[in-house]
Amino acid sequence: MRLARQTGDITQGVIWKQLLAFFFPLWFGTFFQQLYNTVDTVVVGRFVGKTALAAVGSTGVIVGLTVGIFTGLASGAVVVVAQQYGARRGDLVHKSVHTAMALAVLVGAIFMAAGFFLTPWTLRVIDTTPEALPGAILYQRIFFLGMIPNLIYNMGTGILRAIGDSRRPLYFLIAASLCNIVLDLVLVVGLNMGVAGVAVATVCAQILSAVLVVLSLARAAGAPYQLFWREIRLDRSHLRAVLRVGAPTALQSVMYSSSNIVIQAAINSFGTDAVAAWTAYGKMDIFFWMTLTAMSQSITTFAGQNYGAGQYARLKKGVWVSVGMTAAFTAVISLAMVIFARPLLAIFTPDPDVLEIGVGMVRFLAPVYLTYVLVELLPGAIRGAGKSLVPMLISVFGVCGLRLFWLFAVVPAHHTIEMVEASYPITWSITSAALLLYYFFGRWLEPHSSPPGADGGPDPGGSKAGPLP
Repeated sequence: MRLARQTGDITQGVIWKQLLAFFFPLWFGTFFQQLYNTVDTVVVGRFVGKTALAAVGSTGVIVGLTVGIFTGLASGAVVVVAQQYGARRGDLVHKSVHTAMALAVLVGAIFMAAGFFLTPWTLRVIDTTPEALPGAILYQRIFFLGMIPNLIYNMGTGILRAIGDSRRPLYFLIAASLCNIVLDLVLVVGLNMGVAGVAVATVCAQILSAVLVVLSLARAAGAPYQLFWREIRLDRSHLRAVLRVGAPTALQSVMYSSSNIVIQAAINSFGTDAVAAWTAYGKMDIFFWMTLTAMSQSITTFAGQNYGAGQYARLKKGVWVSVGMTAAFTAVISLAMVIFARPLLAIFTPDPDVLEIGVGMVRFLAPVYLTYVLVELLPGAIRGAGKSLVPMLISVFGVCGLRLFWLFAVVPAHHTIEMVEASYPITWSITSAALLLYYFFGRWLEPHSSPPGADGGPDPGGSKAGPLP
């Protein structure tokens, strides 16, 4: 079934305007997604104490690992649906959407059970401080109970982004964030539930956002991405197409998260004040990460649709437009963080010792954010063309492998927080250089004969006819 050109088609028009029109709803969506996590941090830091702040912060790397695995798988669905939508193949879009939602439910159930039972062990593995451990176990177990709606929401919004709709996910996140804020105040400040209160508030917000996105897809009457409950099942050919792109991306996320777990363990060795400062800093730099995330998602969808439509020159032009805009945004964010480091950190904790450590972290890391821009955007664009294996290998070796070497070989000999932080700009710079080489000389942009999932589906990377000029 061939589709006529519809709303959300970004294979024609002014590139920078289309990227920004897609970027800003994603940016604000990411902001609101992070907002309810940030509100959790602010509430526990100011109304419960720095031990509770360290407890919530200690769970971040474990939660990030599991959600990151599925986000990687979901990116495969985004690419497949975007390519099929760009190629105007509504029949393939329909099957891919239902396969993707079935995958979300299945993986969500597995993560919920495994995460709940393995929580104490995982937190001890990363050397969570003894005073923070009870609260961290409680928070993380409650969080994992909401894993199914969390993954349904992530997959559903990925489908909407794939067809060019970045506005409805924003509205859903605004509603979820408001729900979380109200429940944080009621459960923590009003009912004095502490760490459990912020965890319950987060899960309730995730349930609300999942319900909203499912209703949105189910009510998309006549659209190829309309969701029908009875048709949610795993289709082998479409699942293979999703996994070809999503599995390497998920593996990359695992490696990123694994290196972050080692980072967290290294920070834990400096005590509760350092853990609390790292947690506060991690929430403060939200503006940088959500800018990179939003633009990466934008260029992936842009690349996917234009690759599906055969607009290869437009795809490549869009890559550098996105890099230029993101570099400008990053420079502004870095400067603002350095100038306003102390008052921004004070939002999360009034403790002077924690603030002093946090200011040092900001002034060390914020000026080097520019070295990470290509690490996020180039793989996003290449992934949109259906090739995720090589960028994953480059990123895993450059960001994760070298970082682990640094943490195990260098940091023990020079045991300072600054030496832990130095692992970021060093690995980002090396990885950026390697990705640039692959972008210019690798065989990643090749013509395809049909969109993924068609008649069993070719590899999402397309045919092997040779690189384009």
